Formats: sequence, structure tokens, C-alpha cells
Amino acid sequence: MGGLRSAAEPFVASGPSGVAVRTRLKHLTPGDEQVLRLVGAHLGSLAAKDLKVRCRDGLDHSGESWAVRKRELTPLSSSRWAGSITKATHDQWALARRCHLAHIQNLEAGVRTIEDRLSPPVGQKGTRKAPGGYRSAREWHAKSRRLRVLEDRLTAARADREAGIVHVVRGGKRLARTRHHLEAAGLTESAWRGRWEAERWFCQADGESGKRYGNETIRVSPDGEVSIKLPAPLAHLSNAPHGRYVLADRVAFADRVAFADRVAFADRVAFADRVAFADRVAFAHRGGEWADRVAADRAVAYRIHYDTGRTRRYLTASWQIPPTPTLPIETALAHGVIGVDMNADHLAAWQLDTHGNPTGSPRRFSYDLTGTAEHRDAQIRHALTRLPHWAHACGVKAVAVEDLDFAAEKTREKHGRRKRFRQLVSGMPTGKLRARLASMADQTGIAVIAVDPAHTSRWGAQHWQKPLTSTTRKTTRHDAAAVAIGRRAQGHPIRRRTAPPPQHRSDAVGHRTVQARPGALGREGTRPRVPGPRTRSVPPGRGANAGNQNAQHRPGRSAEHGFWQQDSLPLSP
Repeated sequence: MGGLRSAAEPFVASGPSGVAVRTRLKHLTPGDEQVLRLVGAHLGSLAAKDLKVRCRDGLDHSGESWAVRKRELTPLSSSRWAGSITKATHDQWALARRCHLAHIQNLEAGVRTIEDRLSPPVGQKGTRKAPGGYRSAREWHAKSRRLRVLEDRLTAARADREAGIVHVVRGGKRLARTRHHLEAAGLTESAWRGRWEAERWFCQADGESGKRYGNETIRVSPDGEVSIKLPAPLAHLSNAPHGRYVLADRVAFADRVAFADRVAFADRVAFADRVAFADRVAFAHRGGEWADRVAADRAVAYRIHYDTGRTRRYLTASWQIPPTPTLPIETALAHGVIGVDMNADHLAAWQLDTHGNPTGSPRRFSYDLTGTAEHRDAQIRHALTRLPHWAHACGVKAVAVEDLDFAAEKTREKHGRRKRFRQLVSGMPTGKLRARLASMADQTGIAVIAVDPAHTSRWGAQHWQKPLTSTTRKTTRHDAAAVAIGRRAQGHPIRRRTAPPPQHRSDAVGHRTVQARPGALGREGTRPRVPGPRTRSVPPGRGANAGNQNAQHRPGRSAEHGFWQQDSLPLSP
């Protein structure tokens, strides 16, 4: 026990700081499609040139160079388009730097692992604190060559980072590599070219508070009319004053009537005016919140995206919100907690009362992380939607999850032979799950508590799996881990409560519910069974000898406990 690291203190995760909602642009005319393609391609080419200049500057970037780039882009678009392009460029460059650092850390972890396993003799077994040697001389030789390759890659990566060099592909590296494997991807060259160009388009604008409807570049009015400020070279395509183009978008009438019921001014318009709204866009999620911001001219950022797989266009609106004040952890745990253990295919959850005792039955929220990214995202969203609803029904105001980070576990060298395990760990979206859970729980008034994940699965199975298993319920290892996570969030030890006798083996001072000390023997076991009768009545023949110590089988007493046999009756008188 002395070699284990101390667990970090649990903390309440912060809530979301922004909101993003999306709707589909339906029934666009051929002219609308043509204008959107031209705008996206033109601004995409400007974004690619600006990213090239930013990558060339490297670490020598300054505010003055940023202003120069923006001035160069303004005549070819507009000042606001130039600001959005340069900001997106900086965000992409910063993301590439963070990914580059993560790649370096992964290489360093691989080098350390190989060096540790090359040091011991071949075939030496490892311990809990140190890895063993490789299994054979052939594997040792192969790993020694692998070490040289990783060291060369690490040296090159460190040199690039010191020089400020990043490797970015607009459109995605995966799609770029697909160009060389069109038959395996089931694409023709023209189909791939269409996807490649669409991914490199740029059509997003930052919001501005105080401006009309919160955005001067891509404007969406409260009644759903979408208009775009065309770049200077495409101003001749405008169909509205001041170089703007209004999209002739139409959505379902029922959606527009539902949206009109949510906006502030809908109660003051007639039904005939609602029919006129039927050719506008609407946001099904957070529509009222969006309408309030637009009516108050508060900043809202928009992005028009073309989905090449579905051949559809979407409009995404996003804005910042003030973070919800973080509750003290004592206040969040006042009504108990729900411990959640994340696994590859489900979330195991169990409700705990304020004393750390599991109540009710465990719950399981299943999901499937195979398939496309959209499918995985939908599965996680569906599972996380049910979890806060269950917490709200139970009256619990806190959900405890592990503060997982598999950065050090994803290296190929640590689990080289266990390929399926590495794929399993890499496929678990731990960061996305906690962030999305915090966002969903914030809307229902539930706090998310992050706890240290050290030994929760092992200790949960050791101390809780067997006691919580009955003839009608089979407790899994993941259910027991959920109990351990919840108890750690509450500040209780993971080990179960035991019954150390204060005076003797009876409950003279009441029922034993105290917490056992870490060194108490048998603290994880059940209460010992006391032999003998459970009532005041005793079997026949035992009451007479109850007070006679010599008649009982005890060491040092005079009673002789030998084999007794009755003599046979005499055959003659």
C-alpha cells in the first residue's frame, strides 16, 4: 500500500462557455447553390494563402504581421471576411501546435518504454513497478531497431517544434491520402475532387455585438431570412442592396409555425404573417435563446457547411455564454451522487446516498462506438441524454465521473501485442464525453464531479462486487467501479464499512456503522456468523450443562470427551 500514489482531490467540472446549434438549408435554388459555391471557393483560396503565410512566419508572428495579412485580404473580400479568415488561420495553427506537442509526448513515451524493456535480460519477468525483458532475442533485436526509428522521429519533431514548423492540410490528411487509393475508397477521381474542393471551402463569419442581428457578414433575421455579404470580386451577383445576397430558403411549414411560437414577437403577429414565415430557416434546438440574442443585436457567429456525403448544406449558429458559477462540492453532494464508470460499450451507473451506500439497482446506458463519426457522436449524445434524466428523477444533483486521460496508454510500445486493447483505449472519447456531459448536465442543474481514476476498477471489484451480488442481481466489475467512483467523489474510502468490535463480539453499543481504519483486518469482509441458537429456547439436554464449565469441551477442564458406547445386555441372569 505504501507504493501507491495518493489520489487527487475531486473537483466540480466547469460548465460550458459556448453554444452551437445547427439547422439545414432546404430547397435552395440552383442560383443559391452557384453563389454559395463561388463564395466558398473564393474565400477558401484566400484562407489557404493566409495559412501558408502564417505557417511561414512560425514563431516570428506578431500583431503587426497579423494586421499586414488582414490588410492584404481586405481588397479581395471585405474587412470582416478578412478578420474571420485570419482568426480561423490562427486557431488552426494553434491546434496544429497542440497536436504536434502531443505527438512528441507520444514518441517520448514509446522511447522510454523500449529503453526500459531493452535493459533487462531477455526473458526476465517484470514486476508491478518495472517492466520485464522481451520474450526472445529476435524480438529484442526488432525493438532495438524500432528504438532507432523512434529516436530519429523524435529528433525531427523536436527540431520542427523549436523552429515553429507545423504540418497542416486544409481539407484533411485522410482525404488527401484517399486520392492514392480511390478503388479501395469506392470513389472516382471526379467524386474525390468534388469532396476535396468542398472541404477546402470557407464560409464562416464572427459575430459582432451592437450590429444588426449580431452579424454583418452572414445575417439571419429573427423571421429566418438568410443573407450574405458578398466578397468584392463577386459583388455583381448580389440580389439585395449593399452587395448582399438573400437565400431563397424554405423549410417545412410546421417547423416555422413552431419557431414563430417561440420567438418574442410571435404573439403580436397574425396567422397570415406566420404563413409568410414558412419560407425561412429555424433552429429546433435553443431557438428561443437564439431569437432573443438576434432581437437584441447580440453577437452570433454563423457557418455554412456543405456535407459531401449527404449532399446537403447546413447553417450553424454559435455564441458565447457566461459560465455557470461552480457550486461547492459539499452543496452538490447534499442529496447523494451517481457514480458513473465509462466503458467501451456502455456507461455503468449506480446511485449512492449521502453516506456512500449504494441504493436501488445499477443502471446501464449502452452505446456503439463503431461506424462513422456521426454515428458515434449520436450514440454518445443519446446515452448522455438519458443519464441526467435519470439523475433528475432520483433527486440527485451530482454525477461523478473519472478524470480519464489515456495519453500515456495509447503508445504502441506499451501494449504492442495487445492490438485490440490499444484500439479499445484509443476509441474511447473520454474528453468529449466529459465535456458533453458537463454541457448537458448544466441545463438540468446537475453538477459533474471529476475524480481521480486510480484503482477504481480494481478496488471496486475487490470490495464491492461480491457483497452487492445476490441471487436476484449479478453485480459486474463495472457496476462495482461506479460505486467506487461515487464514494471517492464523496470523500469516503473505497473500502466497505466493517464492524470492528468495540468491547466484545455483540452489538453492545448499537449497530456497527463506523468507518474502519485502513489497517483493520477483515474490514472488507462480511460480519462473522456466530454459532449457536438465535432464540431464547435451547435444544433438549443443553440447558442443564449451560453453567457447568467442566461439562463443556474447553481446554484445561476435567471433563473427558472420549468415545462412549453402551454395554450390551447380559444374556443370563
